[in-house]
Parts: sequence; structure tokens; C-alpha cells
Amino acid sequence: MIDLETMSVLVVDDMKSMRLTIRKMLRNLNIGKMLRFAENGKAGLEVLATTPCDLAIIDWNMPVMNGSEMLNRLRQDKVLRDMPVIMVTAENERDIVSEVAEHEIDAYLLKPLTLAALDKKIKMVVHNANNPDQATVHILKARESEEAEDYEAAIEQIRLALRHKPSASRILRKLGLLHFKIGKTGIGEKCLQKAISVNRQDTISRDNLARLYVKRKEYKKAAKIYLEILSLSKRYFGTATRLGETMLVNGYKGEAIELFSRIIAKSKRNNALKDKIIDICQENHEVEFAASLMEQSLKENPSNYDLMYKLGMLSFDAGDYEKALSYFRTIDSHKKGHVDAKLQIARIYYINRRVLQADEYLRQVLRLDPGNKDALSLRQQF
Repeated sequence: MIDLETMSVLVVDDMKSMRLTIRKMLRNLNIGKMLRFAENGKAGLEVLATTPCDLAIIDWNMPVMNGSEMLNRLRQDKVLRDMPVIMVTAENERDIVSEVAEHEIDAYLLKPLTLAALDKKIKMVVHNANNPDQATVHILKARESEEAEDYEAAIEQIRLALRHKPSASRILRKLGLLHFKIGKTGIGEKCLQKAISVNRQDTISRDNLARLYVKRKEYKKAAKIYLEILSLSKRYFGTATRLGETMLVNGYKGEAIELFSRIIAKSKRNNALKDKIIDICQENHEVEFAASLMEQSLKENPSNYDLMYKLGMLSFDAGDYEKALSYFRTIDSHKKGHVDAKLQIARIYYINRRVLQADEYLRQVLRLDPGNKDALSLRQQF
């Protein structure tokens, strides 16, 4: 049993001022005898490794390891997984909505914190921990049976939990995943669909359902689900990108491009993700879409000459020599020592039978790199 006055509390927040504010509030409320503090999720886990606490109050947005990542680690730890957690978040952090639907967050608080809200949430969480409802009791029994690999017994306990909370998406999801473990994927699929229908924010059930469809090679169904997920959460960009790549490989060009477009729109200025999608498209000969993404990126950053060179090569490979020449000459005018751009200019001039201009650029290449094999080989063709 957790006692409000004597319990130990871990406060995890990257802002020292917020940690001090919560400490002051807890003192004023006479809640918690032992207080521990950490500035990020990683440090918080280190504290818990040596000093178990009765309650954790965790900020959502932190460097090194954020609140979501810390929560995932907690729930995977057999010692710490049942510790009550209150997540603190700014109102504009929309991912908290789906996170509550997915994980075992006991409560969450919106910033700016008030004394009354903190008092109410802590008392509610502690009461629920001390007095678990019948659904929770059955869920815990199901977990014990699952860890003992008695999946039939676990399924029975989850069915009993559903009698108490028939519209709980987490319980329906667990029932579906347990049926997957005994090979009854049809029943599992229906359970996940039901979980989604009762909780439109449940992205984990959607993710598991999409993975089932990928396994069955029902890629269109999987893509449709990930399009829904991307409107709810920012945490599935990587998975959705891998699905898009799989679809391109398997000939679902239109659906893959639609998925890639949604990912880029939702990820905003995630240049690394956009570059990854460009590389995937190039590797799978989807040149037109890759070029459009590069042009968009180049408008945002006109001095990205590495990207400009890639665009030039795409145009060159597509036979649009004038466009390629424009890119290469722009690079050459700003980066006089760019050997590859000079070499491509020489090639285009040679193709267009402008031998004198081609030779001039080859001279420049060889002055910078006297042993350049490509330049020497091209000059032998004159």
C-alpha cells in the first residue's frame, strides 16, 4: 500500500525550475517524504536502478531520453513496470493523446501545473494503485500466465477483464495479440479491429494490424492503416518508410508515393528522413518522385550543392542534358574546386559536340586532380 505522506517520488524534468516548482508543490501538499530528481529519462532510470520509488512524475519532452522512451523502458522492466506514472506535457504536444491510448500511463497533467490539479491526480493515481479494479486484477493474472507461456489461461483472464471493461482498447488489443501467439490470427485481427473502433487514437493496435497485413503481403491494407497512424502520431515515420520501400520493391508505386508524401508532410523539416526516402526512390528507379523531393529541398536550401549535384546526375541519367548542365554550372560557379561537377560539364559538352569547351573543363579537372581516370579516359575519346 502506498501512503501519500511517506511515499517516495521521482520527478524527472530537464528544467531545474520545474523540478523545484514540483518539489515546492509536493511540500505544500504534504505529499511524499522522499523526493528524488533527474534531468532526463536516462538519468531517471539510473535513479530507479538503485532507489525504487512509489510514484514517478515525468516530463514528456526532454533531451537524451524523453518521457515516452522512459515509460517504455519502465513497462518492460519486471521490477519497475507496475510503478504509477504521471506524465507532464504541454497542451500542444498532440502525441500525448495517442500515447495515453497506447501505454500504461496512469494519468497526465497539462502545463502550467496548478496545485489543485497535481493534488487531484496524485491522489487518484495512488488510490487506483492501492485499490485495483477487477479488470486490472485479471490483467495482472493474465500477464503471469503469459510469462509462464500458458496462453490459453492468459486469454481466459483477459476475457474476464473485458467483462468489466468491454470497451477498453488496451484489453481488446491484448486479447488479439494473445490469439496471435496461439496461431489464431483471424480472431486476433478482429480483436485489433475492435480495439481501433472503440478508441480512434489507438495507434499501437493499428500498428500491429498493419504488421499482420504486411506479413500476409496485403500491402494496400497496411498502407491505408499507416496513413491513419501518421495523422495521429509522429512515432511511426521509420516503420511507415520501410513499408513504402517494401511496396516500391513489390510494384505498388502509387501507394508507396502516397505514403512517402504523407510522411514528408507530417515530418516537416526532418531532412534526414527526406534524404532516406530520396535514396529509396533512386534505388528503386522512382526517379521522378525523387527529383521532385530534391527540388523541394533545394528551394528550402539553395546552397546545398551536394543535393544539387544529385539532381544534376538524375537529370543527366534521364537524358535532360540542358537541365543537368544548369545544375553543374551553378555548382561550378560557387565551388571552383568541385571536380565532379567540372567533369560532368565536360561530358555534356562532349555529348553536344562542343569539344573545345569540353577540353577546357577537362584541363581544369586535371589541374586539380592530375590522375583523374575518368577525365583522362574522356580526353582519349576526343
